[in-house]
Amino acid sequence: MKYLPMMAEATRAPFDDQNWLFEAKWDGIRAISEVGESLSIRSRNDRDLSQNFPELAELTMLTSGVVLDGEIVVMRGNAPSFQDVAKRVQASNSRDIEAESRTLPATYVVFDILEVRGKPVIGRPLNERKELLRKSVRDGRSVVVSAYIVGSGVAYYQAAVERGLEGVVAKRLDSPYRPGVRSADWLKVKRTISADCVVVGYTQGEGARSGTFGALLLGLYNEEKLVYVGKVGTGFSDRDLYELLKAFRPLVTDERQVESADVPTRVTWLKPELVAEVVYQNLTDDGRLRAPRFIRLRNDKAPRECSITQVRPLTLEEYKAKRNFSKSPEPAGKGAKKAGNSYVVQEHHASHLHWDLRLERDGVLKSWAVPKGPPEKPGERRLAIQVEDHPLEYGGFEGVIPEGEYGAGTVKIWDKGTFSPVEWNEDKIEVVIEGERLKGPYELVRFKRAGNKQWLLFKKKV
Repeated sequence: MKYLPMMAEATRAPFDDQNWLFEAKWDGIRAISEVGESLSIRSRNDRDLSQNFPELAELTMLTSGVVLDGEIVVMRGNAPSFQDVAKRVQASNSRDIEAESRTLPATYVVFDILEVRGKPVIGRPLNERKELLRKSVRDGRSVVVSAYIVGSGVAYYQAAVERGLEGVVAKRLDSPYRPGVRSADWLKVKRTISADCVVVGYTQGEGARSGTFGALLLGLYNEEKLVYVGKVGTGFSDRDLYELLKAFRPLVTDERQVESADVPTRVTWLKPELVAEVVYQNLTDDGRLRAPRFIRLRNDKAPRECSITQVRPLTLEEYKAKRNFSKSPEPAGKGAKKAGNSYVVQEHHASHLHWDLRLERDGVLKSWAVPKGPPEKPGERRLAIQVEDHPLEYGGFEGVIPEGEYGAGTVKIWDKGTFSPVEWNEDKIEVVIEGERLKGPYELVRFKRAGNKQWLLFKKKV
């Protein structure tokens, strides 16, 4: 029998209740697995995922005669990365799939059981199904049974968010499993972050919204330039749609407000005079607001106050999610307030020796891993891979990251000093470095053909 997954309704805040259990909300791909004479792993849209995740064949060694519900996640440090698991799903070449199963290994987090020895158990209450699940499935290298807590939803939510997870799911202990139903017996409490963004344009509405608009295009100021951070098409009431369209009419312009390859082609541009508050989950790898939702217009805020620094410092969440500060001596980033142009290169003896270039910007250290070290002669160029922002305190860090922790190995300062910015935009960074070893003009240029995180680092001729 094929099952559609049961779905949760959204609720705004965590709560405590002894009649409910609480477990982590994993940011991954929902999957129903049938483990019997053969193995079937299927997504919500009934796509076969078993070929894309060969490591999950381990299921056949951990259980048999069951149908399971769970989430496939790919961890980046201590937190799941939706971008990485999506990359795994999109792979089609067998060689790429095999390589990614090693470099981006997946974990199947199992949280429910629907059949045991061919007999459906979806009518039983959740607490009984949890007990059946515990008895029927063993943990493995790529398969784990979801942990949960009963009653203490607020504390569990806070712990999940601090760990960098998306939030929690609350489930009534006596609830049956309702395939394909979005039920109030399951409630999702997702972490959201707000930002005040400049409305730079809108797309034409379709269907029921053909008389208004589809989505608002959003921008934030990086110094004097507006930077595209995505579009928002949800959260509007019928009144919002018509009131906003009325406010847009005197602001329509032929002048394009933002430049980016992913800006929609058919846009009505607006003078940057309106500010919209939106909530969102996190930033994507290319700097877009993920799952944004419109809240309101901010008539009390000037567009120039909408700085990119609202969202950029949040990338420290990625830094923190990757590290266990009770084991690693790295700085947790408790908020150094120094504002300047510090520069450091750290030699990092991790699994692969590399050098980390760090430049202070917007209250964090923008960071690149340089596998072959920074160039010291004019005309030399090196691949530089952009990594997560680091806290300012990291500029003085030297020490040994313990085995088993992210980036395990010895870190020591190779060079340090200051820099003077010449140009800094999305695709090009030019600075003059005044270090103890490196001195003079350097340039970072985004290597677009190789991917969004890839840059080339040059030492320029004087």
